[in-house]
Order: sequence, then structure tokens, then C-alpha cells
Amino acid sequence: MRRYLFKIIFIFAIGFVLGTLACQSDVLASQKPVVIQVGYENNPGEPFDLAIREWARLLDEKSGGTMKLEVFPSSQLGSKNDLIDQMLAGMAVVTLADGAFYADRGVPDFGILFGPFLFESWDEVWKLTKSDWYHSQCTLLEKQGLKIIASNWIYGDRHLLTKKAVHSVSDLKGMKIRVPNNIIQIKGFEVLGAAPTPMPLGEVYTALQQGVIDGVENPLPVLYGGKFHEVAKNLSLTAHVRNFTTLVTGTALYNSLTPTQQRWLTETCEEAGLYNNNLQQKAVDETLKKFAAEGVKIINVNRAEFAKASLPFYSLPEFTSKWSKGLYETVKKAMK
Repeated sequence: MRRYLFKIIFIFAIGFVLGTLACQSDVLASQKPVVIQVGYENNPGEPFDLAIREWARLLDEKSGGTMKLEVFPSSQLGSKNDLIDQMLAGMAVVTLADGAFYADRGVPDFGILFGPFLFESWDEVWKLTKSDWYHSQCTLLEKQGLKIIASNWIYGDRHLLTKKAVHSVSDLKGMKIRVPNNIIQIKGFEVLGAAPTPMPLGEVYTALQQGVIDGVENPLPVLYGGKFHEVAKNLSLTAHVRNFTTLVTGTALYNSLTPTQQRWLTETCEEAGLYNNNLQQKAVDETLKKFAAEGVKIINVNRAEFAKASLPFYSLPEFTSKWSKGLYETVKKAMK
């Protein structure tokens, strides 16, 4: 009798579990997927674009199709600042952004990450992103309405592509160099004697062609992907910024997700970041060969000369009046 009763209870228990799972499956199937738009300036086929598409695949797979990324390269959704404004307004969008943009969005200390010649190696970059200082800045950014999803994406060493050859700091004097529209990069080139000219990346080709600007700076795959070398034939390997980038969204969107969805979003973004980094490393050598084959003059500058000329940047009153006291020293210590 006792064994019979046990079998009945066991059968009911199995039925309950199966019924619950079936109900949960029905609920998930009936839910509309969470759709997030990812907008960026990079062109199709660039390493960053390929990695974003890999992120979309990973998220779709991990979430069982309940979360999807819609990909919009080539500034289709607007400029980076446009996208940040959209996410602050609560729209379901993601973009890549860097410390310089966050400095303009209420976290001034973040701006130093884009300071010229701050990092000597990529090891220093990753040590800094794992530091207490970095995590404290991410928390401050969340209070401004922006949530960093992942910080492990290499965007690349940023170099100069110009119409006139740049061998030394003196060659930069008065040259109109396109930079993104943020104060950090503007001042970073001003201390080198250049005339920084902010504009969206999508306008650069025509601006070079028409003589509105004399050059552009960006990682090699971005410079090549934009075909800027068709109208500017001198590549100076300055590596003035070791540009890691972050994928960011609005805190409103992030907080609307369940903890499980947040974990899926972060884990797949970080996994795609590793995929991106492998692509970026391969792309550097390949892109240099392509530039050389297409008639671009490749110039190895004295990086120490440029770094020394950039040091006044870190004592500019425009920044020191906003930055925490001793920020340069704090950051240098955190990356060691």
C-alpha cells in the first residue's frame, strides 16, 4: 500500500513538473522578443561590424530567440551623439562609445582614457578596466542614464591619415584633422599644434576630397574601410590613443530587462568582444599590406617625441578644473 501510494505521488510530481515547464514554454513562446537596435559609424565588413553581427548571433542563440539585435552600420541611425540622446530618451538602442564622450555626459574623469599617449601597452588598458577606479566611474555614468554593457572591445590604435606627410610634431602645425565631436580629442590635437575639426565620420571622405580637412585619425581598419586613402596618401603610425571601446545603452532599457536578460546581454557582448579582438589583431597586418599595395606612404614616427609634446594636455585648466585632484597620477597607478 505504501509503495503504491509512493508511485501515485511520484506520478503526480512528474506531471506537475512537466506541466509547469510546458506552461513556461508557452509563455516564452507567446512573448514578443526584446529587440534592440545597434547603431555605429563603421562600415559593413570592418572587424567591428563583423563582431557586432557575431554578438547578435550569440544573443539570439543564448536567449532562445527571445532577444534580438538589429544591426545598423554606416551611421544609419545617426551620429554617436544622436544615438546617446536616443538611449537617454528611453529608446532601445546600443552604440559604441568611449571615455571622451562620457566626459561630455557628466563623468569628467572618464575623459582621461582618451588622453593622448596615456597607455604604453594594451596590458595597461585591461588592468585599468578591471580596477576599482574604473568601476567607480561606470557607477557614476549609470547615474547619468548610461549603462556600459562591456568594456573589453579593442577598437584599435589610432593613427593619422593625411594629405601632407606627417613625420614629426612640427609637421602637424595648422593641419585640419578630423576628430569626433568631443572636447578630449579636440584638445588632444590642439596641444600638438593641429587644428582639430569635429565632424561625423560619414562626412570625412567628401571633406578630404574638397580640402575642408587635411587628414583624419582612426584605427587602421576604419581608415581603410572608409576608403579615405583614395584622397589622402600618407599614413603616420602615431598610435596616439590605444582605443578600447565600450558598448553602451540607456539605464532605462537595461533596468527594464530581467536579471537573466541582463546577464545574457552582458555575457554575449563580452564573448563577442573577444571575437572582435582576434579580428582586430589580424586586420592590422592585413590593412597595412593593403595600404602599401594601394600607394599609401607608411611613416613610422618617433612616438616618444609626440608623447612628450602631449604632456601639457594633462595640465590644461579645461580639464584639471573638472577632474579629480591628481587624476593623472591615480590612473597611472591603477594601470600598473
